Amino acid sequence: MESQIDKDGCRVAYEDVRDDNTDSNWAVFKYEGSTIVPAGQGTDYEEFKKLCTDDTRLYAYVRVTTGDAMSRRTKFTLITWIGENVPALKRAKISIDKAMVKEIMQNFAKEFLVMDQKELEEDYIIEELRKAGGANYDAQAE
Repeated sequence: MESQIDKDGCRVAYEDVRDDNTDSNWAVFKYEGSTIVPAGQGTDYEEFKKLCTDDTRLYAYVRVTTGDAMSRRTKFTLITWIGENVPALKRAKISIDKAMVKEIMQNFAKEFLVMDQKELEEDYIIEELRKAGGANYDAQAE
């Protein structure tokens, strides 16, 4: 069965995370049958991590503030989570389905494919985004 995406619902959640006037720092998109639908939004990164269980596959759009003493920047990332107990066929569909997700969530600094909770640590994500961000004016302090 071919997957589909709730384009309108996913677009609204995506735009909420991008909007500076909302409190949403992340939005999660899960499978409901064969359709990818919005499955939650929030401000606390730890809440998002709790949704990444061993039997789940999901996509997350996350807002992160990075920068240094000279400038603060808002960065966005697309995280694809595949739990260790997700069956092989469903794992394989992720690469095909991700193309539909990227049609809506087009603006992000870095993309992550994560299968281990350690790689979901907020500090790790922030550091990787910082590296991808270019100039680091705090380099003299390191």
